[in-house]
Amino acid sequence: MHGGDIYSAARELKRDPTEILDFSASINPLGPSPQVWKAIATSRHLLSHYPDPNCWDLRQALATFWRIDPEQIVVGNGSTELIEALPRALGIHRLLVVQPTFSEYAAAMVRAGGQAMALFAERSDQYAIPIDRLCHVMEAGRHDGRSIDGVVLCHPNSPTGQACSADDVARLAKATRRRGLWLVIDEAFADYCPERSVLPHAAAWSHVVVLRSMTKFYALPGLRVGYAVATRITARQLQWQLPPWSVSAMGQVAALAAVNDAAHARKSLQFMARERERLRALLVALPGCVVMPTHANYFLVELPRGWQARDMTKQLRSTGLLIRDCSSVPGTNSRSIRLAVRTVQDNDRIVRTISRLLLQGVS
Repeated sequence: MHGGDIYSAARELKRDPTEILDFSASINPLGPSPQVWKAIATSRHLLSHYPDPNCWDLRQALATFWRIDPEQIVVGNGSTELIEALPRALGIHRLLVVQPTFSEYAAAMVRAGGQAMALFAERSDQYAIPIDRLCHVMEAGRHDGRSIDGVVLCHPNSPTGQACSADDVARLAKATRRRGLWLVIDEAFADYCPERSVLPHAAAWSHVVVLRSMTKFYALPGLRVGYAVATRITARQLQWQLPPWSVSAMGQVAALAAVNDAAHARKSLQFMARERERLRALLVALPGCVVMPTHANYFLVELPRGWQARDMTKQLRSTGLLIRDCSSVPGTNSRSIRLAVRTVQDNDRIVRTISRLLLQGVS
């Protein structure tokens, strides 16, 4: 199950969707750039036309932002569409996935007729990305006795929030290159830790594809825009797998305005750095809870022993508060939940409610 489904919760509770507080999807709590609303309002005439199939203006802006060739950028209907297309575009049949992580990597492999194999991060290491073990597997080109075509690294990882250094990612890239393996790096949340991103350096690596999302940091989940950065040859292979006009006109317009608003980006980073630390302190103070370190805009939290994530999720949902039940994510335990960092007022409310439920001792 993915987060962000406010609609089924609203129907179930017989409420308007605007009354649901969604901590299950990790979206910038400051919302989209004010420039996005202006751009959409002035582009209404585009609704009577097909969208630009080449996403030309957006690709030019992204190329300028990253100082790379626009021909190295592929824009999709959210990064999920690109994840879906990658196994076919790259010819990947056996992909190594670092668990616990985003479910769509394995799901896309299955839908493409391939296989996903898992390497598990350790709970005892707070789910730190096992970069040394990963490099060892890459050097061998095999995992559990089976050959692999590549590896996907969610960086920072969802739902754990863990990230390694850019140098460690570069070390992994070298290990995969020596074996002729693909490396897919999903940087959907990397806007919140730019010092750990490998863009634009990865644009020169022929065996690497980097994914980026306009959903999280730019707060445009309803418009579905994401992009991939690769070599020109790989970008063409990936583009060929996508349907025509998959990115809407309003999505392109909004994403272009968002990328060009540096002031809103700075404000968002400053807010997150401050509020993430404040929320962490509140969560750590909850009796019996374990809070994992994070480089993203969410926390993986383990509830006290005796509690189950599904029960906490259900009780919060009945009050109009949605959280992410992570108990079904391979590699986590039955007490694992994920909470997005929202506004100060929203964060205070979720902590108060969880604290009240824990003190009542009802699970």
